Amino acid sequence: EIYCGSKSGFMTVVIDMKTSAVIYTEKGKKAESLDGFWKRKLRCKKPIEAVATDMGQAYISSVKQHAPKAKLVIDRFHVVKRFNEKLTEFRRELQNSMSNKNDAQYLKNTRWLLVSNPDRLDEQGQARLERALAANQPLAVVYYLKEKLRMLWSQPSKIEGERWLESWIDEANHSGIVMLEKFTKTLRKHKDGILAFYDERMNSGRVEGVNNRIKTLNKVAYGYRDWEFFELKIKASHEAKYRFSG
Repeated sequence: EIYCGSKSGFMTVVIDMKTSAVIYTEKGKKAESLDGFWKRKLRCKKPIEAVATDMGQAYISSVKQHAPKAKLVIDRFHVVKRFNEKLTEFRRELQNSMSNKNDAQYLKNTRWLLVSNPDRLDEQGQARLERALAANQPLAVVYYLKEKLRMLWSQPSKIEGERWLESWIDEANHSGIVMLEKFTKTLRKHKDGILAFYDERMNSGRVEGVNNRIKTLNKVAYGYRDWEFFELKIKASHEAKYRFSG
């Protein structure tokens, strides 16, 4: 799904992971938004082998209904994104609740530092991050687990990946931090889909590139009023082959 602003709202986009072709778009983000895609799919005899999606129940239910034999992969980008959103909320709550104004000041405007890859921070950014984490132990714990979560998809095998995930869940449950404990339930719910990455090795890099170009198109045009024209612009911008691969 892509949010294209208040004028266009949400859009559902289906992309061929092999070719990066945009093969389907529709307004909204409900399960019904994929109905047109499944009707088109009936004309293609080759079965869908795997689907990468976010953790939204609407898309998951639609895939399970129409492609029950397909491997369902919960996209790692969206798992990390969801956790970063929780981290941002947690940081804001901490800052507002801190009585020591000096310590609270260290947390101000640190959202980008906390959700970014630490390897991409310059020396000044790293110093600010270290001060923020030193000012609040719970925030340091959440940040540490954020970094550990990112490493979940870098394990040598699916078995090791599962061990890493279980270790993460155990640490979170013993942290005494409610936000982390709640997030473990999300990971438990989607455990099979998260670990399915090790079966298919599907990467969202291409998808995010396509999504960003669609957002740029919409921004440049200040939101398209003609949906069919917007679809044509999207497909033309990606030089899509409007057929299912294979």
